[in-house]
Amino acid sequence: MSDAQPYPYATHLDILHAALEVVDVQKLVDACRDEWYNQTLCQVNGSVVRLGVIRGEYHWHKHDKDEEFFYVVEGRLLIDLEGRTVALEPRQGFVVPRGVVHRTRAPERSVILMVENAGIVPTGD
Repeated sequence: MSDAQPYPYATHLDILHAALEVVDVQKLVDACRDEWYNQTLCQVNGSVVRLGVIRGEYHWHKHDKDEEFFYVVEGRLLIDLEGRTVALEPRQGFVVPRGVVHRTRAPERSVILMVENAGIVPTGD
């Protein structure tokens, strides 16, 4: 039996910081050695804030009940939608509406923040 994961992403859904704790994004970025890293930083009401340190492409997927917000801290993020690609530079953000098929790509190592429903499955529905 294979121990291979269905997707080659380091995805950590545990909430790293509670309210009233300082979130040191740069420390996490500096420690990251994965090509595609996703860590839940904290929870705000019913949503979570996640850190992505990424390079390469994610698979095509959608979320039937949830929207996603992507914000680029450094690097560049491409969000492929059916029929177009949205290119985000540092300090730019974009919302992917629920039910929209998409994939994210980073041509270089990039740091992004994501805000989404705490119950979302990152790999899609």
